[in-house]
Amino acid sequence: MKGPDLIIYNGRISTLDAQRPEVTAVAISDGKVEGLGGEELIADADEHTQRIDAAGRRIIPGLNDSHIHVIRGGLNFNMELRWDGVPSLALALEMLKEQAKRTPPPQWVRVIGGWTEFQFKERRMPTLEELNLAAPDTPVFVLHLYDRALVNRAALHVLGYGKDTPDPPGGVIERDRNGNPTGLLIAKPNAMLLYASLAKGPKLSFEDQMNSTRHFLRELNRLGLTSAIDAGGGFQNYPDDYRVINELAGREELPLRIAYNLFTQHPKGELADFSEWVTMTGPGQGDDFLRMNGAGEMLVFSAADFEDFLEPRPDLPSDMEGELVQVVRLLVEKRWPFRLHATYDESITRFLDVFEAVHRVVPFAGLRWFFDHAETISARNLERVAALGGGIATQNRMAFQGEYFLERYGERLTSHAPPIRSMLEMGIPVGAGTDATRVSSYNPWLSLYWMVSGRTIGGSILYPEQNRLTRMEALTLYTRGSSWFSQEEGKKGSLAPGALADLAVLSSDYFTVPEEEIKGIESVLTVVGGKVVYGGEEFGNLVPPLPVSPDWSPVGRYGGYHKVDGQAEVQPLHRGHAHASLQRGWHFPPPGCDCFVY
Repeated sequence: MKGPDLIIYNGRISTLDAQRPEVTAVAISDGKVEGLGGEELIADADEHTQRIDAAGRRIIPGLNDSHIHVIRGGLNFNMELRWDGVPSLALALEMLKEQAKRTPPPQWVRVIGGWTEFQFKERRMPTLEELNLAAPDTPVFVLHLYDRALVNRAALHVLGYGKDTPDPPGGVIERDRNGNPTGLLIAKPNAMLLYASLAKGPKLSFEDQMNSTRHFLRELNRLGLTSAIDAGGGFQNYPDDYRVINELAGREELPLRIAYNLFTQHPKGELADFSEWVTMTGPGQGDDFLRMNGAGEMLVFSAADFEDFLEPRPDLPSDMEGELVQVVRLLVEKRWPFRLHATYDESITRFLDVFEAVHRVVPFAGLRWFFDHAETISARNLERVAALGGGIATQNRMAFQGEYFLERYGERLTSHAPPIRSMLEMGIPVGAGTDATRVSSYNPWLSLYWMVSGRTIGGSILYPEQNRLTRMEALTLYTRGSSWFSQEEGKKGSLAPGALADLAVLSSDYFTVPEEEIKGIESVLTVVGGKVVYGGEEFGNLVPPLPVSPDWSPVGRYGGYHKVDGQAEVQPLHRGHAHASLQRGWHFPPPGCDCFVY
């Protein structure tokens, strides 16, 4: 009788399986969990069995991000300088200065999301003058959440933005007293100006995009992710921008399981997009590593309620319902699961009116659908979601924007934005995630920290204790919870016999480390389908190194998520301090600087 392919033993394994919630060893064969128990499993090994001693470390099922832009992120990762986790603005600017020296024309230095000024000990953003001093000749594009981008003089030149450039709809090009652009691009209220400007930059070659995607996926493996649900994204065109991920899947070189949704790219042409796509592909097409998942998160552009918490809530146009009903009816008729970006309860009310109207004509009848985000959803609308059999994929955007939300909406609404506890109590399926990379970081441990502690990345307290989750509840949302959103319950999210053998061996014990240290956890050994896809520390020799291309890539010098002795050097803020920081303008330029005014 053939022995298992892999046995991991001497661990503290949280299986998230009610039948055997904790064991010390797991046996894996043919990519699936074969057995659970203790060291007696070693007796089943033969000369072909790989044996790994976990040395008492905590082991969990692989994490599954229910909303991340992993395909787009992979295509661009090697071009991006990541400020994720960088503890000070001084260090961030030094990294930018050094990268500018290494970046050849016509390439840009890009800092694309994953950071907030509240993570910096200086508690402020960079000024335009600081960017110009750090990179006088190399174009620099720094994206901050959904609200603004800072570009230096060199970038303004290549973008072609001048005195006569008009402001686009929904955006503002800030100007000095003489009418010349300063370098601040503002979303008022939508981020199209920011994204359209970013899209004008050079792209990597196909081979470099392959390398970039492999590095991004390995970075996610380093943080314990084994699965992700890709939410599509602006300027992510199907099928062209899926060539790289399909190539890696065809070579059986994907170290991360990906279920992807199709995101329309053409305002007023959304129905045409989906009408074409339903003839080209379908939900479930693919395999356990790469499979098509459905439609969204953009279904129609008129339904986009942009979450710039520095701006008032946008009112959706009056023609939204007429456009949305056509797309949703098509999807329900074709039995396509769908997801929809939805931030505000006022928008959600109107979306649900459309869904209920379609349901009366073409019953949903168990079709999987869900909202993304839902920060201000009301109790009444939660009931309506439950009645239609929907779910909610929730992300830690509030961990990056919570200070802004608190300032605009106050403590009462902030205390349950989003109301995850209420969702769970009502039995609504909930999956956890990040919405990386243009706002939140892709680091799942920041999201787990946010759910458990109720704090932002900067340390501001958002939620009272009754609205926080236990560590086990949060982990369950990031594993079993997320599996519902790709219709893979039972296959993913727990380590049970017959389940996919996806797991992470952690650097620290998630269940016992001090709360602040949750943010610094990573995986030292990640296994997907019984294959080791990442090894760190004592397991570093189990996976070969991955070269970086192009040779000027920031990834080759700085890697991805930044670590400082495993922890970010940020002192927690209390509510009053966060409020004061906004009032004092700490996230704006220092007093006396006329670099820009916002």
